[in-house]
Amino acid sequence: MATPDIAALDRRAVTASVEIVSRVTAADLDKATPCSDWTLGELLAHLTVQHDGFAAAAAGRGADLEVWAHRPLGADPVADYTAAAERVLTAFAAPGVLEQKFSLPEISPALTFPGNLAIGFHFIDYVAHGWDVARSLGGPYELSADLAQAALPIARMVPDGQRRLLPGSAFQPGLAAQPDASLLDQVLAALGRSPDWQPDGDS
Repeated sequence: MATPDIAALDRRAVTASVEIVSRVTAADLDKATPCSDWTLGELLAHLTVQHDGFAAAAAGRGADLEVWAHRPLGADPVADYTAAAERVLTAFAAPGVLEQKFSLPEISPALTFPGNLAIGFHFIDYVAHGWDVARSLGGPYELSADLAQAALPIARMVPDGQRRLLPGSAFQPGLAAQPDASLLDQVLAALGRSPDWQPDGDS
């Protein structure tokens, strides 16, 4: 389950992702990522929209499908991502947000989710996608032990199976983690990522 300080944990994960994304150049946008068929540019577009979708959901507007609609990258995707991250962190810092009911139609068009659980979904996305961006760039990814500890049970809550094979799915079917896997590697395996993934396709 999401921990009571999930908004603080999410802020740290998102802030770390902003630092990683800041390294992206125009020449990187066509690079492969661990996210199935997404290039790095497509992944950044997805991540930027998701920030704004969750910000809208925190304000009670998540049922509006337009806030989740794909938008092409702008002229400065790093600046766009950074601005969207600031918007969602501001939204998640609003008084009473943990008690707010979030509409997240990409997860369920019929259900709403309590704020602490919804922010947990956002948190696990940006833990995983921070790693995705770092790996696409060929660089390291460091995750604090307490963030990894909080991420693991949430990663294991994400529904597995055939739905992860649908086009546009952010996660692939779960993998078996090695017996001596780190907490981060266990998170990655639960979300269908090989910790050994390399941008040249070797893993």
